[in-house]
Amino acid sequence: MTGALPPRDRLVILTSLAGVALLAWWYVIGMAADMAMPMGGGMPMVELRPWTAGYFIMMLTMWAVMMVGMMVPSVAPTVLIYAGVARKAAREGAAVASAYGFVAGYLVIWIGVSLLATLAQWQLDQWALLSPMLVSKSPAFGAAVLVGAGVYQQLPIKQQCLKHCRGPIQFIAEHWKSGAAGAFRMGLEHGIFCVGCCWMLMLLLFVGGVMNLLWIAAITIFILLEKVMPLGEAGGRCVGLLMVAAGGIMAVLGV
Repeated sequence: MTGALPPRDRLVILTSLAGVALLAWWYVIGMAADMAMPMGGGMPMVELRPWTAGYFIMMLTMWAVMMVGMMVPSVAPTVLIYAGVARKAAREGAAVASAYGFVAGYLVIWIGVSLLATLAQWQLDQWALLSPMLVSKSPAFGAAVLVGAGVYQQLPIKQQCLKHCRGPIQFIAEHWKSGAAGAFRMGLEHGIFCVGCCWMLMLLLFVGGVMNLLWIAAITIFILLEKVMPLGEAGGRCVGLLMVAAGGIMAVLGV
């Protein structure tokens, strides 16, 4: 089913994905620097900006680009396998699309998540729960998110979605569709499973800081390792238990 992908094609795909991820990170780093830059009275720029339509679009763009930077690395193995299967199917006369159609569908799902994240940020801001650097100011809220994320790591729905992310060959075999529209739909379906796997982890951005680059990187690496490492499932559940413990400590100490 998989088919062999020539080294040149593999290199082109990996280079393209790496380029997209690096551009996304470059944008996010610049956005973080701009938000932290004092203006006039020595306050961060974000402190002075009301939720106008323009600011909403800017935040939506920030979330969308950040989601691309965080999620493209972990989808790379699936994209490579899809490309190999598509190449084999093309040799057999089937109508197939390039791997970029699959990636496009995948990213559409995460752009949709970005819209929800922007709305969540707006609501949390209205409730005065976020600092100027978009970090939770409420120990109770932070503790609830940590405990919720840790519990979610143990749930069957999380494990089922993670199974699809960790088993790209099985996913492609079960969800194969021909043509450009088929590739796009496969990307959408894989993106939905990926959201089911990672959405609670994204909420942790509000705990450690939406513009905290080290925190963003840590979550990105965790998502990647959970999906590709041999003990990723067990490791993810163990980290989930640590999240619950950390949330409990935060709730008790109120910090």
